[in-house]
Amino acid sequence: MEKFTRITSVAAPLMQANIDTDTIIPMSRYVTAEIDTLHQFAFEPLRFNADGSENPNFALNQRAFRGARILIVGPNFGCGSSRETAVWAIAGLGIRCIIAPGFGSIFYANCFQSGLLPVVLSLVTVEAFAVLAETESERAEFTVNLETCQVVPPKGASVSFQVEPFRRVALLEGLDDIGLTMKHEEEISDFQRQDRQQRPWIYLR
Repeated sequence: MEKFTRITSVAAPLMQANIDTDTIIPMSRYVTAEIDTLHQFAFEPLRFNADGSENPNFALNQRAFRGARILIVGPNFGCGSSRETAVWAIAGLGIRCIIAPGFGSIFYANCFQSGLLPVVLSLVTVEAFAVLAETESERAEFTVNLETCQVVPPKGASVSFQVEPFRRVALLEGLDDIGLTMKHEEEISDFQRQDRQQRPWIYLR
């Protein structure tokens, strides 16, 4: 998993509330598409018109926000089902950070397993950032620094955010849950050796 320390990018505003995981990646797509193609269908109901053409009103289709690595989104983003493919689809677009007033709890947890940083800020702050992103357009570069836990907007003071310490360390080091577990490989092996001696009957070989 790619490490996350700090990124600077334009931020695409997507302030609709309650964007659920089925909107992020429709079930009809994630059950048939390969993982590395999921991004092609990310936000499909919002991003494309019925005829398959791009919806020009969707932020990521606009020239100013193409290539954005930060999303500024509305409340309860990622609500709905627990599909991890929703995070994979967004990550496939090159997004590394999502700023929101709140997230669906499972989506929030899944972000940390795929190298995305979900930042929770007050609704007032998120709305102000969205206005900056819209009005400043291509000049509106935001910096998100996980080392200092701060968001630096293109104008105004920086804003602090909180991340659970173990999740912060995992992202900084580029480790998912398996990677965190493997940091203790030596201790696990020692335990298994001792346990095999004490309870040999529970081991098949």
